[in-house]
Amino acid sequence: MKRIFLLFALLVFLNIELAAEVNELRIAKQYGLGALPFNVLDEFGLIQKHAKKAGLGDVKVTWATFGGGAATNDALLSGAIDINYNGIAPFVILWDKSKGRVKAISAIGEIPIILNTANPNVKSIKDFTDNDKIALPAAKVSIQALLLQIETAKIYGIKNFNKFDHLTVTLKDPDAIVALGTKNSGITTHFTSEPFASIEQQNPNVRELLNLKSVLGKSYTAVLISTTEKFYKENPKLVKALVSALDEANEWIANNKNEAVKLYLKANDSKEPFELIHSILSRPDFKFSTKATDITVFSDFLYETGTIKSKPKQEDLFFDLSSY
Repeated sequence: MKRIFLLFALLVFLNIELAAEVNELRIAKQYGLGALPFNVLDEFGLIQKHAKKAGLGDVKVTWATFGGGAATNDALLSGAIDINYNGIAPFVILWDKSKGRVKAISAIGEIPIILNTANPNVKSIKDFTDNDKIALPAAKVSIQALLLQIETAKIYGIKNFNKFDHLTVTLKDPDAIVALGTKNSGITTHFTSEPFASIEQQNPNVRELLNLKSVLGKSYTAVLISTTEKFYKENPKLVKALVSALDEANEWIANNKNEAVKLYLKANDSKEPFELIHSILSRPDFKFSTKATDITVFSDFLYETGTIKSKPKQEDLFFDLSSY
């Protein structure tokens, strides 16, 4: 009887250990206003709050800042991070590369993506020459690179979608701002997000050529968070707590815009004018939400151009959090 009791106790103990979720969450983020919800999560400890509410106890949250989606993809696959913050293009490419073992948890929101130029001779992308160098967070695989390809395909046909890929250069957004404003840097154009696009446009020599909405006809989810199937299945409560925390952060931003701007400026040690950041956050095409639009407009194009091998439906790209 004693042996049976000990065996039962051991099995109970092992089940508890197997069911235990991680006590540290490592999250990637990138530069820009798109990461504002993460600033809110960090400032108010919202992930920790919702993790405790889910019965997970004290959870440590660590943040790692990356310059582009290719770098965050590598970090996720290597196990250096648990949660990936990414633009649509690098996410879909990673979904395909992993054969669906990496999926999205939720959207971050609809973020303006803008192409600026300092070349007075460029009135549209048709005016690009080999003397133009286009800075992107990640050449060929970022959402900026994808939008350039979609616009190029509209003008030159789908077979020529990559006509301007050889002009693109990978640069972190802060570095690209400096390069665009510097003579002889070689960078004449920058495809970026906010607030970098608006900061550049303070220079009278810089103007907007196009943006996500002008390319696609309406706003779409541009940024989301994702993780591996393994992490998702082993940490379902923590994943759901993260999404609940994001919902609370987004609600706070919507109801406290002035405070949100101040928080962004403080968290990023940013010197931009308060009014500039506030005006960007007030744009109708800038919306934080964990609910994604139909992003297959991006995956369909990637499939049509042969960039990915499988053509997903919307539900193929997201984990079903309702199953837990």
